[in-house]
This record gives sequence, structure tokens and C-alpha cells, in this order.
Amino acid sequence: MIKGIEGINFFSSDAAKLSDFYVKKIGLKVSFEGIMGEHDESIYVFEMKSGSNLYIIDHSEVKGKNKNPQRTIINFEVDDIKKDVRKLKKEKVKLVQDIYHVEDYGFIATFEDPEGNYFQLVQTKSS
Repeated sequence: MIKGIEGINFFSSDAAKLSDFYVKKIGLKVSFEGIMGEHDESIYVFEMKSGSNLYIIDHSEVKGKNKNPQRTIINFEVDDIKKDVRKLKKEKVKLVQDIYHVEDYGFIATFEDPEGNYFQLVQTKSS
């Protein structure tokens, strides 16, 4: 039986560059960096406090920007969405949708990374 989500994979034609964005602009910390597979692809692991991981991995078949960024969006939970949105705007991270409220859930703001993947900052009612 499924116990939970262990991690999310972002495949890239340049995992180093994409990982650098998540480190420098978003503030995530790389917990592991290595080489994997038959083609020596780079892998970068970001551990989250919740126990899940974000993996950014080179993939030879991934080229260009994500053509359907709305299909899969990763949510990063934050304590103070207003403060964190201001920080990302200051870092010139592309804002897709400014902060909005979802009843009985909390607040969400949507951004885009350099490869066209959407990610959201979320502040839930419980945080």
C-alpha cells in the first residue's frame, strides 16, 4: 500500500543550472549531489522538513522549456507567504499568479522556474 510521496522529480537538460536556481533564488539546500545511470546524469537532492524530497536530474530526452507547466505544480509550504513572495519578487523570479485565498485551505502564489515549471508557495491555515 502507498504510504506517501517520497519525492518529486524535475528532469532537465541542465540539472546543475536548474538546481542553482532553486538554491540561489528559492533558498533550498542541496542535501546530496551525485552522478547516476548509464549516461552519467547529474542528480541534485533537496530534502524537505516534511520528509519528502525534490530531485533535479539530467535527462537526455528533455529539451527546452516545459510546454504544459499547469499540468504538474509543486507546492512549497511556507510560514509567511507575504514575506516569501516579496523575497522572490525581489529576486526577479517570474510571478504567474500573485497571492490569492482558497477558502478553508489558505493562501497560494504561483511562480515559474527558468525551465518553465510552475511551483507555488502555499501558506495553509494550519501553518
